[in-house]
Amino acid sequence: MRIRVNGSWHSFVLEGDLSTATTLSYILREKLGYTGLKGSCDEGACGACTVIQDGKAILSCMALAVESDGHEVLTIEGLPADDPVVQAFAEQSEPGYGTAMQCGYCTPGFVMTSRALLNENPSPTLAEIKDALSGNICRCGCYAGIARAVQNASVKIMAKRSGA
Repeated sequence: MRIRVNGSWHSFVLEGDLSTATTLSYILREKLGYTGLKGSCDEGACGACTVIQDGKAILSCMALAVESDGHEVLTIEGLPADDPVVQAFAEQSEPGYGTAMQCGYCTPGFVMTSRALLNENPSPTLAEIKDALSGNICRCGCYAGIARAVQNASVKIMAKRSGA
């Protein structure tokens, strides 16, 4: 089995602690050391394990590693520091909206979900943002700040595309 993670190919043999039932989350965290994604609920309920596979946000705790064989996977560690979504989450602290991250535990999942959304739709409405993020949970309740960060990232992306 071969998976391309953050631009590098990795090969795995299904033996020992790896089987056809091994999750992508386990491979990424335990075998490759990508601990930015969180193994929180392990049942697809929180979104903290979100990664991007072939351009789409997926819950790595619900994806079998064998299903990612031959595919491209992007984790939070694979995003550059100057990515508009990463920047917008780090900068978000507008009065009335609050921060986009308080404890930070859920942040990687929200960032990856937001990145996938903006890859597909660089100028989403607030309703589209809320819908895209509906599978992610923030226990600190930073939802307004998170949505505002996505809006700000969208503005940055659109400005860059228009050359502004």
